[in-house]
Amino acid sequence: MSMEFIPSKIPEVILLKPQINGDERGFFLESYKKSEFTKNGIRVEFVQDNHSKSSYGVLRGLHYQLKPRAQAKLVRCVHGQIFDVAVDIRRNSPTFGKWVGYELSAENKHMLYIPVGFAHGFLTLSEGAELLYKTTDEYAKEYERGIRFDDLDIGIKWPELKGELVLSARDDGLPSLKAAEINFEL
Repeated sequence: MSMEFIPSKIPEVILLKPQINGDERGFFLESYKKSEFTKNGIRVEFVQDNHSKSSYGVLRGLHYQLKPRAQAKLVRCVHGQIFDVAVDIRRNSPTFGKWVGYELSAENKHMLYIPVGFAHGFLTLSEGAELLYKTTDEYAKEYERGIRFDDLDIGIKWPELKGELVLSARDDGLPSLKAAEINFEL
């Protein structure tokens, strides 16, 4: 097997640990293999790849796209370190409003699969971080929505920083989960 698929406490969100083959020259890993994903119950088609770069203390999120342009994501950190979070926003889900978070880094090479019906955000823990992530639908600005990162009803325990949190004006103005526009159900 080229990858370990580990369900989180919200089983639809999956931590992936790729098999790393390395020696003094470097390393090789498979970051995506359709047959492995299908065999492990992830039957999606990725249609867009994104690359983002963030400085220390940058918090992005919590973002999602409404149906019919909803996106599942496969996130990996290829430079630096982040704390990556998924929040269940499926209204009739037993885990609605619950979250899971993992440290993803260039060093551990872990990835996080976030299905449709979840909001996504991350906090940069290193001097800088670069993420590569696949999505199952293309970006569509008119369907883009978000929820406040510090919503008390969700209660995400973000890692402490040695300095100021950096937010975009858009992210700083996002609504609470109770006020957010959501069209996801189980």
